[in-house]
Amino acid sequence: MATLKNAEGTGADNDVRAQVSEEEWAVRVDLAAAYRLVALYGWDDLIFTHLSARVPGPEHHFLINPYDMMFEEITASSLVKIDVEGQPVIQTSHPVNPAGFTIHSALHMNCDDAHAVMHLHTPAGQAVSAMSEGLMEHTQTGMIARADIAYHEYEGIATDLEERDRLVEDMGDKHVMILRNHGTLAIGKTVAECFLRLYFVERACDAQVKMLSAGRDGLNNPPQGTPEKVREQTKPEGMGVVANALAWPALLRKLDRIDPSFRN
Repeated sequence: MATLKNAEGTGADNDVRAQVSEEEWAVRVDLAAAYRLVALYGWDDLIFTHLSARVPGPEHHFLINPYDMMFEEITASSLVKIDVEGQPVIQTSHPVNPAGFTIHSALHMNCDDAHAVMHLHTPAGQAVSAMSEGLMEHTQTGMIARADIAYHEYEGIATDLEERDRLVEDMGDKHVMILRNHGTLAIGKTVAECFLRLYFVERACDAQVKMLSAGRDGLNNPPQGTPEKVREQTKPEGMGVVANALAWPALLRKLDRIDPSFRN
């Protein structure tokens, strides 16, 4: 990290901040923080998978990771701003992953709540995505995530733009998706809301893999009606309140203690 910090504050970085609004800069800081948190929790997959956020304004631009950087390197300035055709809006030397553009642009362009979109390939998420029954309701976290979950069948590496319509159709009014044989995905009105949903689904997948490693015979099924009760207790609007007002500020403080360079 020392080399990265020494490079920050260069003319190129300062030029990015000078070219964007304060509202966009705030989104950049939040999205860079999300990348650092994904790396911190061990959810990253080298330079692969993507987190993105819509830029405030009518232009339908969004921010995504530079394809040649590790997640723990990403800063607010290094995020790439692209349009709905996947073309950079601000000059950059960094490439963008076409598969990331396909998945994220589909949801940003067509889902009202998809101001932020996050997609992971964790071992636990991939394992659950390959299970025929998908996410189970045997844990509290599983119930929370499953109450708002959709599924999308695997179509190969997501470079076919025609897949975007099917992604949007499968998402419907849900905010979390299991991409079959692939991984997990979440959307949110803010980076904070999206990250908290992703956290719950990843925790649920991790717990499911661990509980199934002990076999199915000893599983305790939750009492009848409790998954439905949890669904009523964890509606999407409530997730936003907890994320924005409570969890996200605490996570930002955690990152600031560890390494505040994501803000540069």
